[in-house]
Amino acid sequence: MDKRNEPKIELEKIKDISPLDLYILFHLKRANIDYAKSIASILEMPIEPITDELDKLEKLKLIQRYQGSSIKRSDARFKLAEEVRKHHTYYELTKDTNLIIRHLTKNYKDLNTYFTSITGCENTLKLLIFLREAENEHAGTIAKVLEEKTCKIIDLLENLERLGLIVSVKEKIIKAKHRKAKPKEETRTHHVYYRLTRLSEMLLRYSEMNSINI
Repeated sequence: MDKRNEPKIELEKIKDISPLDLYILFHLKRANIDYAKSIASILEMPIEPITDELDKLEKLKLIQRYQGSSIKRSDARFKLAEEVRKHHTYYELTKDTNLIIRHLTKNYKDLNTYFTSITGCENTLKLLIFLREAENEHAGTIAKVLEEKTCKIIDLLENLERLGLIVSVKEKIIKAKHRKAKPKEETRTHHVYYRLTRLSEMLLRYSEMNSINI
């Protein structure tokens, strides 16, 4: 296609949304059409915050309600039945949002720009991908891998925890299979270790950023 005729990708529309909002958009790109309870079940979280975010995304004109009394399985990709009656409020991406998310899930640079905008750190996406591979790790090792100062990584980790993208590990001992960046038979947790939350795991899974050479 002639680049002059390509649709304009308006990334500004999503630069200020939360990671949970971004996941919902990624989810709807995969599912095509879905409803709050289904989204909540995949994230393993209560339905109320999902309902609130769907309302917000609809007001921002990033998603829209699906019209119709019944839904075919080919339309709602996460449904198992061939056709279901519409007992829930189903949502889908708007045309413009569909273009944005399709681009974002395949473009490391622009997805990284989103994470940089919400954290102020250019290494945010690299850190999340590293933790996806390492499973559990502490600030010192992460700082070495990303070639950053430990104090800067500590600030970033605390920020990511507030955003719901990582969580501190409570276990006193971490087995080798759960600390893949520095495998030892087992590790006693003298440091604060972190791992991804379900939210960030699914964000990475639904994008194509599962493995980046960092």
